[in-house]
Amino acid sequence: MTESPDTALRPRRSVLYMPGANERALEKAKSIDADALILDLEDSVSPDAKEAGRANVVAAVRSGEYGHRELAIRVNSIGTQWHDADVAAAAAAGPDAILVPKVESADQVRQLVAAIEAGGAPATTQLWAMIETPRALLHAEEIAAAHERLTVVVMGTNDIVNETYGLHVPGRNPVVLASLAWTLLAVRAAGKVVIDGVYNDVKDLEGFDAEARQGREMGFDGKTLIHPAQVDPANVAFSPSEADIERAEGMIAAFDEAAAEGRGVATFNGKMIEELHVRDARRILAFAEAIAAR
Repeated sequence: MTESPDTALRPRRSVLYMPGANERALEKAKSIDADALILDLEDSVSPDAKEAGRANVVAAVRSGEYGHRELAIRVNSIGTQWHDADVAAAAAAGPDAILVPKVESADQVRQLVAAIEAGGAPATTQLWAMIETPRALLHAEEIAAAHERLTVVVMGTNDIVNETYGLHVPGRNPVVLASLAWTLLAVRAAGKVVIDGVYNDVKDLEGFDAEARQGREMGFDGKTLIHPAQVDPANVAFSPSEADIERAEGMIAAFDEAAAEGRGVATFNGKMIEELHVRDARRILAFAEAIAAR
């Protein structure tokens, strides 16, 4: 697995969608402790508010008032009447990222990169792509590896359920779980970041906690959110606990002691550890430091 710049350590535990046409919501987002905000021009904005929403999110990005929060603009999908103008405006605004829904091929990724660059986006503006259709899932590896400017893949789980004629069930249905696992493998093979999909019931925090823990156990870097109440639980679910940090520190110390004695493996808490375990321990500590440094 290779690693792209700015993908491995930047916290993206909580990635909150904010409707681009709602100026009050964009103002409120300045005080929400999400790692990243997706200023949305797609699903949350009605057709008659698309242009106003575009102006709002451009102004929000240019305000420089969002602190540590990573800012992504979600444009309308390729082939819609708003897509080209969205991409041009987003590129000129220079957010941290431009998120494009329903990306389905490596060629589309390259076309999007060309459009972003033609729009004058700075080199720091990344491309994020949503995987949310059967065709995209079948081409997930090609999409993830198509260009170095693509750094983050976002799962569109609602669309996956819709397009496969499945059902929303507790624990998620087998096709969704397979889609999550398949895409995670593809994205990790490309050395990129992958963000889990949304949880729809904003009042069911117990269900949200369970799904967030599931995503973390699978290996996702964070979760997309639709309500501020989901931010703190996501931050907890995708952060190393104090016990995780203590375990990582102890594992590294045990392995270093063994290495100093010329041994290639060590025992920690009754279990054998080797270099691959220590790599993971160092990643955990580095991520904890990145969270603390936000």
